[in-house]
Amino acid sequence: MSEAFSDQLVAALPRLRRFARGLAGNATQADDLVQAACERALTRQHQFQEGTRFDSWMFRIVQTIWIDQIRARDVRKEDGEIEDDRFGSDEPMRRAEARLALEEVRRAAARLPAEQREALMLVTVDGFSYKEAAEIAQVPVGTIMSRLARARVALVALLDAGGGLRRSDDDAAAQR
Repeated sequence: MSEAFSDQLVAALPRLRRFARGLAGNATQADDLVQAACERALTRQHQFQEGTRFDSWMFRIVQTIWIDQIRARDVRKEDGEIEDDRFGSDEPMRRAEARLALEEVRRAAARLPAEQREALMLVTVDGFSYKEAAEIAQVPVGTIMSRLARARVALVALLDAGGGLRRSDDDAAAQR
């Protein structure tokens, strides 16, 4: 990260926080929004064009993330959720469900063949492109694409069959 980029980012933080607070309506969500925007800016630093206004670029990133979050909330509401403060928050339940789902996916992914698991992790978890993943695994791009496709199909089948929730053979052996 260049020092000039870093300096501009730090200088923009107070204004970004105020802007995010105006969008989100509360300090906690605003801080999360600014943090996500900073993370995105740092990972996409190469996209910033020198000579343009850094603060405008950052405000646009904050706004884009906010819009994405609003759209995600709207999609969740279409699934029959009722938004009414009288009923309280279901956030603790959502967190528990997310943890359970994540554990189920982890267990199912652990049951995939090593090559499929590697392709899945490189592309979907670590965010590498097919080309980058192929270079890391030292295989052709088509092989990565094929492994990833097979991994996704197998993962869905395992999850549909409850394969993620069941203890693996290793877990069962350890219990004996």
